[in-house]
Amino acid sequence: MTKQKPLGFGIIGTGAIAGMHAAAINAFEGSELVAVLSSTASRAKQAAEKFNVPADFEIDQFLSREDIDVVCICTHSGNHLEPAIEAAKAGKHILLEKPIEVSTERADLLINACEEAGVKLGVIFQNRLKPGYLKLKEAVRAGKIGKLLMGTAAINWYRDPSYYSSSSWKGTKDGDGGAALINQGVHTIDLLLDIMGDAEAVYGQVKTMVHKIEGEDLATAIVNFKNGALGSITGGTSLYPGNPERLEIYGEKGNIILEGGKIVTWNIKGEETDVIPGSDIGGSGASDPMAIDFKLHQGQVEDMVNAIREDRAPVVTGQDAKRSLALILGIYRSSVENKKVNL
Repeated sequence: MTKQKPLGFGIIGTGAIAGMHAAAINAFEGSELVAVLSSTASRAKQAAEKFNVPADFEIDQFLSREDIDVVCICTHSGNHLEPAIEAAKAGKHILLEKPIEVSTERADLLINACEEAGVKLGVIFQNRLKPGYLKLKEAVRAGKIGKLLMGTAAINWYRDPSYYSSSSWKGTKDGDGGAALINQGVHTIDLLLDIMGDAEAVYGQVKTMVHKIEGEDLATAIVNFKNGALGSITGGTSLYPGNPERLEIYGEKGNIILEGGKIVTWNIKGEETDVIPGSDIGGSGASDPMAIDFKLHQGQVEDMVNAIREDRAPVVTGQDAKRSLALILGIYRSSVENKKVNL
């Protein structure tokens, strides 16, 4: 069998998360980093040295490269739409960082642009690939815990003040879309929705208690799911020293609890109640946003390559990613209006 040529990847945005994407791309034999795009000539020069590939600072020149098949968008959250539209028009498939955008309107424009151009759109929610989560999902789908009753997500994390002060966009409404929920909590909220199904309504409260930021550093919410189940969400970046994120899923026949992506409780009627060994592959960003490795990002890069070659949807689509965004924005709206919000 003839070995297939690796797909060429380009990265837009050369901040910290871009390094994770580059490592993931270069670790897989089916993908190859061929170029990066930075915001200025001086940053592009630094990026070329850092990533050891050609670097541009003008998007037209970057997207004109015929060796780029897929573009990873690693700009700040509120700046995903514009480069995504340009990349889609240029016929490039797109793999972008979470959240998909900072408003559902902008998310829809992004999704529609990719559909109209006929290119694949995948969104990075790498925790969906953690072995512990996959075991939980398999058990729920197989009906092992029966009818779903309740799901809870706790992302009670901490960020040092320098995390926000060193950036012009983190914690801002325009650049980040908010703060603790939309940036940090979105990963576990995505998992909650992936298991429990669509949310129907939410009542939430968010506050800024510690950090000098525009967005929230403390949040809580009660969720009504369309299947009749209830849910709760807590999150923050002010909760020193930061605990590993938890996902608790309860059904009529038992419950499964993940902590930091690892199964810590496996209580199912008729089964032994010993803790099922999980895996902490990928790590937790409870107190350090870069305390994760690139292996799970690599999994999504591999999936993207295969989705293109097999002409199927990526593991996390734009519509998938829009669900967690809509719920988080519903929590923000509920807090402002101080009432339950239908989604």
